[in-house]
Amino acid sequence: MSSTTSEIHHEDGRVELTPESRARARASPLFNEDLAPVPVVHRDWTTYNFAALWISMAHCIPTYMMASGLLAAGMSWKEALFTILLGNTIVLIPILLNSHPGTKYGIPFPVFARASFGTFGSNLPALMRALVACGWFGIQAWIGGEAVQTLFASMIPGWATLLGLGFLGHTTTEWISFALFWGLNIAIIYKGMNLLRLVENWAAPFVLVMTGALVWWAYDAANGLGPLLAQPSKFDDFGAFWKVFVPSLTGMVGFWATLSLNMPDFTRFGRSQREQVIGQTVALPTTMFIFAAMGVFITSASAIIYGEAIWDPIKLVAKFDSPVVIAISMFTVVVATLSVNIAANVVSPANDFANAFPKWISFKTGGLITGILGILMQPWRLLADPSGYIFTWLVGYSGGLGSIGGVLIADYWIVRRTKLDLEDLYLTTGTYRYRRGTNPAAIVAMLVGCALAWGGLVWSPLRPLYDYGWFVGFGAAFAIYIVLMRLGASSGEEK
Repeated sequence: MSSTTSEIHHEDGRVELTPESRARARASPLFNEDLAPVPVVHRDWTTYNFAALWISMAHCIPTYMMASGLLAAGMSWKEALFTILLGNTIVLIPILLNSHPGTKYGIPFPVFARASFGTFGSNLPALMRALVACGWFGIQAWIGGEAVQTLFASMIPGWATLLGLGFLGHTTTEWISFALFWGLNIAIIYKGMNLLRLVENWAAPFVLVMTGALVWWAYDAANGLGPLLAQPSKFDDFGAFWKVFVPSLTGMVGFWATLSLNMPDFTRFGRSQREQVIGQTVALPTTMFIFAAMGVFITSASAIIYGEAIWDPIKLVAKFDSPVVIAISMFTVVVATLSVNIAANVVSPANDFANAFPKWISFKTGGLITGILGILMQPWRLLADPSGYIFTWLVGYSGGLGSIGGVLIADYWIVRRTKLDLEDLYLTTGTYRYRRGTNPAAIVAMLVGCALAWGGLVWSPLRPLYDYGWFVGFGAAFAIYIVLMRLGASSGEEK
């Protein structure tokens, strides 16, 4: 272990602030305890913790239903599962690259973004990422509310219409169930990260076992796996397949493009680089593939059992006769949805909102803001159309997040060679002030990446680039940022 005037460098490569530098940082308006670098003594997440995190996040209803949109677009089940596996293997790369600074320096995503975007400019990518997370929070909360609704309907006769027809196409009891699940999320937020880790640790194996039991039931009841597995691809040639494959692959990458930015929010608690890398690599692609495959198999069997392919597991379980089975199944869905919603859709935006106003917004307050915005984004509309969910929601936002990721990775790995001044990340007059707190090179690179990724929505010649949204945004921002920094466009002093 060695130390400088402001940092302590450990033999395993991890860095933390000295007591004196931490005291100086604490006096800065950019500092609060939720954004502070985690002391090495408190970085105790192991390989299992990171694997459990991904397993529990991947075990969610959107993953289960992921293949449905691909099969509806004409793919065979093998093509759909290959697309899912490839997309999640690709997105694992930026996830691991952006995880490194979290473990090395103990910093969350919005503080990491200060190195490239500036101490003030980091609010732009952080808030962009936060808004996407708010949309996801709303989607998962609505799905969890559906599970609560089904649970109550199995126990209370006439529950669905007990309090009237409601509004916006949903009954009053549906809105009550949604509110109850939403409130449960907020309650856990106020208990903090330690409770989150406990939830993830036991939710991961529990949900996997229960879904495996559902696969066994489906196979036994249908005497096989049903007609979907015999359904061929609807594409006559490779060209026709490619036109659907590219935006579908972009959507699969976009599914976890959010976490590819803010994994430092979790890896800051990592015990070592090796453990976080192994835990994530083992868990993410395999779990997404297996859980999506389970969804295909169960849905295919449902076509024999009930005469129709039922992709929504909540609607499938609602057809069961036993209230006990329904109750256990819906409890599983609630646990799965709760664990992914808190981990994937609350931790990051809560930190992002706190980064914008460190002295006024805490992690808990940021989580509450996330929950409110999630409602305002009307998740029931986003879930109404499966094709719109993949080809509009996932592909659409992936271009913007890819652009942010391109800047972050180019700055940390190419420009700075993984070396950051930890104390200066919290100071208004340090290395990362650039021009009044903003790095013009990062803003320009990100905006150009966004323009190329989204330009096809308004200018038809760029339409093909939209289908490659994440890849176009990432590649353009990555290259432009390096060029601009080499030309000195940041006007910031580097140490």
